[in-house]
Amino acid sequence: MEIRPFEIHVSDEILDDLKRRISAARWPDELPGTAWDYGSNLDYMKELAEYWRTDFDWRVQERLINSFQHFKADVDGLGIHFIHERGKGPDPMPLVITHGWPGSFFEMYKIIPLLTDPASHGGDPGDSFDVVAPSLPGFGFSDHAREQGMEVRRTAALWVELLKGLGYPRFAAHGGDIGAGVTSRLGHGHADSIIGIHLTSVTRPTPYLGAEARELSEAEKTLIREREEWQQAEGGYAHIQGTKPQTLAYGLNDSPTGLAAWIVEKYRTWSDCDGDVERLFTKDELLTTVTIYWVTESISSSTRMYKENQRYDWTMERDERIEVPTGVAAFPAEISRPPREWAERSYNLRRWTHMPRGGHFAALEEPQLLAEEIREFFRPLRNG
Repeated sequence: MEIRPFEIHVSDEILDDLKRRISAARWPDELPGTAWDYGSNLDYMKELAEYWRTDFDWRVQERLINSFQHFKADVDGLGIHFIHERGKGPDPMPLVITHGWPGSFFEMYKIIPLLTDPASHGGDPGDSFDVVAPSLPGFGFSDHAREQGMEVRRTAALWVELLKGLGYPRFAAHGGDIGAGVTSRLGHGHADSIIGIHLTSVTRPTPYLGAEARELSEAEKTLIREREEWQQAEGGYAHIQGTKPQTLAYGLNDSPTGLAAWIVEKYRTWSDCDGDVERLFTKDELLTTVTIYWVTESISSSTRMYKENQRYDWTMERDERIEVPTGVAAFPAEISRPPREWAERSYNLRRWTHMPRGGHFAALEEPQLLAEEIREFFRPLRNG
């Protein structure tokens, strides 16, 4: 496997074109007094766009991003971008951490130092990790798939090959959202390579609920009802991305303000911010995420993964479960909040923690809480 250092540098021409397009935005109307009820609020988006045009400095963010060790590897014909930071401790455990949508590798910038160098952040150096934080295929600076079928199962196989190429035949894994699906697939299909898996969301697989399955608890019945209600109220984006992502892509790939509105609304709705998105995320953090999608033209390839994932229904068979040790950090503002017994149907659940605060973007919202939980879960697995 060819692995080469990688430095992120966006040309001035792309950045100048971005500002020109922001300046030329054609804004929609909005019903008075509706705030965020119909989607991204017009006043806030105008404010954010003006900041993006006049005050946001990509070069500052680029230097922050490049303060990590970046690489790109040819994995099964795809160029996979990843951060690889070595742990500072007596015996670092290799850990791959996988983001979701509409996140990116940048979502991990706060948590990586906490995991690689716990002693510098009030932790035990014995809990250190060698962290690998890839960009999903079709996201950010990873190559876009050129054929159908790039879903979480194939991505998990890419991660196994990548980690072996880095000298890690066995490793730990953590993920949320799509990253949780990849991580679960690692535990299911590559158990010999996996020390354990840690998740912040439990959406894949669907547990076996057929003949002779344990009767649903009241909490599980509530979960099923809440998921149906959520799909009606909030699931429109997933239906579009899972059915007609190419149609959506023309507008989002052409309009930076449209792209920002599509992404930032999710950061507000899915986080534990009580409706104030900047209570948890700075404008710079939000716009760095959006700018990564813009400069790599990856909104189309990223949303395609929803359609690819829907092609492959993953429902457990009778008596089937993921046997590798599993831990779950259940954040209160996550978009799906299953009870422990739901996870126990499909996973060898060793740890379940109700987190005091946080939502869908846990590594960016509550990095200290999540890092501590990851350390706690993997500590007893370090010696087999």
